[in-house]
Amino acid sequence: MAHFAEIDANNVVLRVIVIDNKDTSDANGVEKEHIGAAFCERLFGGTWKQTSYNGNMRKHYAGVGYTYNSVRDAFIPPQPYQSWTLDDDANWQPPVAMPTDGQKYSWNETTQTWDVMA
Repeated sequence: MAHFAEIDANNVVLRVIVIDNKDTSDANGVEKEHIGAAFCERLFGGTWKQTSYNGNMRKHYAGVGYTYNSVRDAFIPPQPYQSWTLDDDANWQPPVAMPTDGQKYSWNETTQTWDVMA
């Protein structure tokens, strides 16, 4: 099965669907994204990009509300906090690394620190 994400004019993911691999294949049975995208467009209209559960394609599996970044060719999840920045692998990183002492923490955006969870 192949997974495709519909993106709007701002490259925000509207929905993700699953189609049969045969609907992405050329006459020789070779799967090609543009064939699957055209299939989705014929059925539903819109603009479609292929996505992958295992991250082999476009860094992250697309989800509703994610953004497709054409420069990175990646689906980027919504920014969790204003202070977090995007790294080269399209992952959001906090300004301070979370402690690795085995305790559970939550990010405190106001103080820019990790708070131990009770």
